[in-house]
Amino acid sequence: MGSIARVFRASALLAAAFCVAVLPVAPASAVVDAPGALMMNGAQRTYVLHVPPGDRPNGLVINLHGAGMTGQAQAAATNYNGVADQFGLAVVYPDGIDMSWADGRGASTPDRTGVDDVGFLVALADQITRDYGVPPGRVFATGMSAGAFMAERLACQRADVVSAIAAVAGTLGSAVPCGPSRPVSVLQVHGTADPVVPFNGGPMVGRGGPSDVVAAPAMADRWRTMNGCPGAPGAGDLPPAGDGTGVRLLTAAGCGAGTEVQFVEVDGGGHTWPGGASSPSAGPTTRAYDASFASAQFFAGHGR
Repeated sequence: MGSIARVFRASALLAAAFCVAVLPVAPASAVVDAPGALMMNGAQRTYVLHVPPGDRPNGLVINLHGAGMTGQAQAAATNYNGVADQFGLAVVYPDGIDMSWADGRGASTPDRTGVDDVGFLVALADQITRDYGVPPGRVFATGMSAGAFMAERLACQRADVVSAIAAVAGTLGSAVPCGPSRPVSVLQVHGTADPVVPFNGGPMVGRGGPSDVVAAPAMADRWRTMNGCPGAPGAGDLPPAGDGTGVRLLTAAGCGAGTEVQFVEVDGGGHTWPGGASSPSAGPTTRAYDASFASAQFFAGHGR
């Protein structure tokens, strides 16, 4: 399952964050790729920020790595910077403590030690939107595997901050509550042959240990219900790429506050980022769908 080193015990009762590394100031025409750090509950949290050329970004994407990875590795695996530039989006790649996230499943060191990753990501978004003049209502989150679980939890708890998410190869822990304060647009992507996070939910074992997770179709259905989507979603298949996988899109539009829920079922797809780096041990990576381009396009059209 994917996530970054350095374990800090953090108290969930403390809440503030302050920045200890100021983002570099660059000319408006320049592309910025900058490492940065925040102090959060006594622990230094690190990240890499990519800012596209232009006067100011059209939005901010929080791109979350899987367990055993880093933010830098997530940037390389998804090739997200290039598509973000096409849509004028800034992208931040945070590092999780112990290369994982406190996503609520209790299967990671951050979860077991009370790390407030929701608070960290909100503080990080506040810092970057303020420093770079990101328009209100245009903070988004995506992630792979453990990063997808974290993106889901962030949307469940802080829908006031996040307008849309794209969860790839991850859903939500079965016991994790989800009651967003307002509708959130959701792009859910999952392979039917995922050997790590089962498509049909239930028990799984990741890097941090065992957990029980919501099935991918059920998670999409839950978001449709929470967002008040009318009727059944429309279905359509993408042209095959000749790699043995198939892609079906189930789209529910016209949901509450103009939101949309799209479920992307990758038939035969593994525990991978569609269109991104492949890993034989993780199963097939479809080339019929580009999760980076699709999510950036989804975000561009689903701000508030």
